[in-house]
Parts: sequence; structure tokens; C-alpha cells
Amino acid sequence: MSDTSTAAYTAEAARLDAADELAKHREKFALDDTVYLDGNSLGALPAHVPARMADVITRQWGELRIRSWDESGWWTAPERIGDRIAPLVGAADGQIVVGDSTSVNVFKAVVAATRLAGGDRDEILVDATTFPTDGYIAASAARMTGHRIVPLDPAEMPGAVTGRTALALVNHVDYRTGRLQDLPGVTAALHAAGALAVWDLCHSAGALPVGLDAHGVDLAVGCTYKYLNGGPGAPAYLYVAERHQARFDSPLPGWNSHADPFGMTPDYRAAEGAPRGRVGTPDILSMLSLEAALDVWDGVRIEDVRAKSLALTDFFLECVRAYAPEGRVTSVTPEAHAERGSQVALRCAEAPAVMAELIRRGVVGDLRRPDVLRFGFTPLYVGFADAERAARVLGEVLRDIPAG
Repeated sequence: MSDTSTAAYTAEAARLDAADELAKHREKFALDDTVYLDGNSLGALPAHVPARMADVITRQWGELRIRSWDESGWWTAPERIGDRIAPLVGAADGQIVVGDSTSVNVFKAVVAATRLAGGDRDEILVDATTFPTDGYIAASAARMTGHRIVPLDPAEMPGAVTGRTALALVNHVDYRTGRLQDLPGVTAALHAAGALAVWDLCHSAGALPVGLDAHGVDLAVGCTYKYLNGGPGAPAYLYVAERHQARFDSPLPGWNSHADPFGMTPDYRAAEGAPRGRVGTPDILSMLSLEAALDVWDGVRIEDVRAKSLALTDFFLECVRAYAPEGRVTSVTPEAHAERGSQVALRCAEAPAVMAELIRRGVVGDLRRPDVLRFGFTPLYVGFADAERAARVLGEVLRDIPAG
């Protein structure tokens, strides 16, 4: 790569950054000069969160103590924060409850969906490329409920749904390749056959429009520590469409989801609405850290985030083609915008060594063994200069590390 070509790409990056309406949001995050392209694993820290949490710990917990369940709004946090997330995934208020891990919420959603489906429907379609835990949970749920698992590529699901299908569990974006699955099409095909759609939004919420209500999704789950920047281990969330809430039968009924939680009665009677998705006492510190982090979304349109995400990933792929030695990396992320999430995955035979060296040189992505370099683009704080620098450093590393 000549100095002239490099100058052209750096100049183009500067032009794109100057025209970027979302660039002003970068200052809301605690960042250094590292190019951070792993926000699809752990989002960056919003700069105001430490001060907010200092108040939660010193005043709400330290001074008010038990009174904070009422006076600081701890008790209503799971649904209040759910309503903050709702616009980012295209849901009306009152359908999302925050709490527990993604795995726990997948279990709730899958078992509850089998109960909603009922009848002779005894098969669960599962995304064959799913994040492993989703597959583990679905298999366990199937053993418990007498269902059988049918692993399929999501593209094959519309043609595979039968009268025996209870539900399909699908990742909206493939965690390894960044492929965006057809949520509207798969959901419609399931509904046409009387089955339910359960979507995992971990790699799409906060990166692109989801449209849960518009597309009639039945249940959905997602984490909050990736594009939503909630912090390591931040609580996940469960979406139950309003039309299903009265019949939503959680496999994990707890005192927190009881209609009269402080009655402490031996019999269980489910609460109305989204609180049915609760189980036990919420993790308040992580919950309120997430609530503070969501402030960075104030005034941000998810459609604008999606537009920048596509522009960033397009530009990064263009720069990789220009900077990387021929034949050393191959993109496994779809080129078509309709099929792409907000990450780029590159296959590279020397991926472990390459990623380690990239990180040492200040470009942080991640590795999916054995041979995938994964770069996540979080449009609120990643710019076009970051994309150009990452591709340029990747080219340098590939030239320094021998092939094969």
C-alpha cells in the first residue's frame, strides 16, 4: 500500500467523520486512544455512570438502605428500565422486564412458548448456528417438556415449519459471522403454521431496528452489556408480547413475580403484565448501572445508528481489501446490507496470533476459534478514522506474521 493510497483513505475517513451526526456522542464514553472494536462483546463505559453509581452505593444503599426499595424506585426498576429499552427494539411499553441472565431468560421463553403452543406440537426448531448456550438451554427444555429439537439454518425454517412445530428459537444476528437473519420472514412463516417465534437479540439490540411489535414477535430475549453498554454481567431482558401475557406461564415462578409478593402465601398466583417474567430479588446495583448507561440513547434514533453501522462496515471492508495482503483474510460477513449486522468477521489462518498482535498495537477486536477475527462496530463511539486505522494496522500485522 503506497503512502498516497493511505493518505486517500485517511482523508476519506476524516471527511466521513466530519459529516457524521452521531460523532458527538463519542464524548459520552470513557475512551482512550485504543481502537475499540469489541463492543459486540462488552460495550464501553458511559462516562457518567461512575458518579451515578456512587450515589446509588453511598446514598441509596448507604443512607436510605431498605427505604430505597420505595423511595429510590428499586422495586419498579425491572419494568421501568424495560420501558427504556423498548424503543430500541421496537416495542411498546409494558412488554419488557429486565432481570436475570440471558440464559435464564432463554429458558423462561422457550418453556413458556411450548406451553403457549400446546396441543400436539412437539418440536422446537433451533438455529443450527446459534450461540452455544441457546442450544444447550433449548435441548434441556426439550428434555423437560417432551419436545424434540430440530436444528436448522434459519433460512430453511420457513419451509420446514409443520403442524408439529411449537416454536423456533433464532439468533437475530449470527454471533460468529455477523449474518442478519430474516426476522419478519421467519416470524411470518411460523405464525402461518400456528407456531411461535422466540428471538435472541443479543447481537442486534442497540445496533439496528428490530421491530418486535411491527413484526408480531411472540417472545424475545437479549443481553444489555454489548451495544447497550450496561456493563459486564449487566442483567438481560425478556419481551413478552402483550397478547400473550395473560397466558404466559413461567417455568421459574418466584416471589418477585407473584401477584402479592409480600403476602408470602404458599400458593402461586402470577402478577399481571410484564412482571410475570420476574423470578427473585433483582440485582439492583447492576440494574441501576444499566439504567444510567441507557442515558446515552436519549435523542438517538436507532435508524440513524443503523445507517452509520452499515457505512462503517462498508468502509472497513473497503479498507481491508486495500490494506491486507492478497489471500490472507476472507470476509465471512455478508456484503448485502439486508443480511449484515454490525460486525465484520474475517477468516484468517493465523487468527490467534494476528488478534493478539492487533491488541498489542492498540486495535481491540476478538477471536472466535479456530480462525475468525471479529470486529464489532458500535456507532455511538466508533468513527471512520477508527475503521481505517484498524484495517491499516491489520494489514501491517499480516505482513509481519508469516502465512501458514
